[in-house]
Amino acid sequence: MFTKLFHKHSHDSQHDLEKVVTPIELNPHLIVHYGIPSTASHLAYDPIQQLLAVGTQNGRIKIIGGDNIEGLFTSPKELSFKNLEFLQNQGFLVSVSHENEVEVWDLEQRCVASALQWNVNITAFAVIQETSYMYIGDESGLVSVLKYDVKERMLLQLPYSISAHSVSEAAGALFPKHQSVVGILPQPCSRGNRQDKNFLEFIYLFSCIAYTTGLLLFAYDSGIFVLWDVSKDKILLIRGCNDGSGENSANARSSEPKDQTSGDEQEDKEITSLCWASLDGSILAVGYVDGDIILWHLPEGATANRNKTGKPVDNMVKLQLSSADSRFPVIYLQWSAGGIYNNNGGQLFVYGGDEIGSAEVLTILSLQWSPQREALENVRRENITLQGSFTDMILLHSYSVLENEEAPSLFILSSPGQLQFYDSSCLSRLNSHQDKTCAIPTHYRSAVPTTEPYLTAGRLISVHGNTKCSVAISEMASAAKSQGTHISKEKSSKWPLNGGVPCQLPALEERNIERLYIAGYQDGSVRIWDATYPMVLPLCLLDPEVRGVSVAGATASVSALDFSSETLRIAIGSDSGTVRLCNLSGNCTETRVHVVTGTKHEVLLGFD
Repeated sequence: MFTKLFHKHSHDSQHDLEKVVTPIELNPHLIVHYGIPSTASHLAYDPIQQLLAVGTQNGRIKIIGGDNIEGLFTSPKELSFKNLEFLQNQGFLVSVSHENEVEVWDLEQRCVASALQWNVNITAFAVIQETSYMYIGDESGLVSVLKYDVKERMLLQLPYSISAHSVSEAAGALFPKHQSVVGILPQPCSRGNRQDKNFLEFIYLFSCIAYTTGLLLFAYDSGIFVLWDVSKDKILLIRGCNDGSGENSANARSSEPKDQTSGDEQEDKEITSLCWASLDGSILAVGYVDGDIILWHLPEGATANRNKTGKPVDNMVKLQLSSADSRFPVIYLQWSAGGIYNNNGGQLFVYGGDEIGSAEVLTILSLQWSPQREALENVRRENITLQGSFTDMILLHSYSVLENEEAPSLFILSSPGQLQFYDSSCLSRLNSHQDKTCAIPTHYRSAVPTTEPYLTAGRLISVHGNTKCSVAISEMASAAKSQGTHISKEKSSKWPLNGGVPCQLPALEERNIERLYIAGYQDGSVRIWDATYPMVLPLCLLDPEVRGVSVAGATASVSALDFSSETLRIAIGSDSGTVRLCNLSGNCTETRVHVVTGTKHEVLLGFD
């Protein structure tokens, strides 16, 4: 219907199409995306530059900063990502694809700076903070070191590795034949003499080992984990679930710890997740395929051998989120000190471990250790009910720019493409809530609102090459800006994304508008944006009602839209059967509206 209003029928349309359309135009591809992609699967966060990266299942990466700063990177291969990590404060992002290709993205140039194809399936990945070094673990049990050389723009594999065979020999024990590395954790703070940063270049020149504090922990899927001294190239400690002597247990379903009793030895079981559970790397949290969580205390001066009594030199505490026989594997673990800086407590964020068939939640365990760290004094549990299926989570530690960081803050990504931010005050309210399951997040604030108000129709209009339309709309935007006309914004709230380089937009009066996005809403309103650049700019808000004039069905939901770039006329169809034809003049505060209902036609002059 709307097409007939705006365009004349032409018998030569097919012939004109063949002349106009070029091969490039017949190869459509995505260049800009607004909002969170529905196929989003991974998150990465740079707390210094305050950037968030969102990886998708089809090889795209969305970079989000503050003030609607967005960028879209597209990998040459449309593959999902296994890992996504920033080289913090360096302007680079590292991704690992499901075809085991490691790519370094240059954020400033918006391109792949370097790539390296790994010949074995990559099963673990970690970037060493504040460096250009990274560890890779693969299904053959090998831990390798990579470095990104910024000057040469090259991703290099360094001649240093740790094989499962060498670990087995050093431990004097036989390992299973197939050992996949499932987790790699550089120790956050060595309790020995910490090397200064000159150690980085020293190690690179003489043994090409990445800079750490000297200690590295990595785990195999068979249930074994190893604490390795990188500088001395030897084992400090090796443990598995069958080291069960002196095991303690605590019930995380209750606010009070269960009586702690010695546990029997058990067979090794598959490790599914792990993280440090202390500031100095003295406590390790490990999640298992059967839903168990074990907290291992790694004592200072630990060695690969047991003491004279034959017992392990460490202590372990088991946590169970459910007493059911069938439980989900513990998929995700992350730790926050939560304002406690004495290593005696903090919060453990857990996804998984509950009974199979239960509602999806993210569990927060508040733990308090005894001064000797031989037992848990208190375990308190709270749940965040997820809005959709859990996909990924990023924990914002106390070093972030947010104020009042006594409690942690976090992003949660759920399917399909929902991003929520829970700030410290939100989680604090959760801690005090009686049912322990209620928390109200801040949703990702898209420049184009879709829920408040509810979007019912939208059109992306190209006006490229139409100078008359572009100039007229630019004049309208300038007039709206000078008169202080703005589209209403959502309630302001703390959003921890301030980084990124905004698009270098020309002055409004000098800019050619090439694309418009027009959206209609359930309340009858229509909004118009300049969509020429990744950062969309609001141009005009058309209220459903004309001031001083009563129009039947004006507030009915918008069901159809069309726009003529030749006449600057917008056709707005509603559920009530009314069609409004709005003429956009150079002054957005004045709108000439044609209202068509059946055979009736009225011309109204409205002022916004």
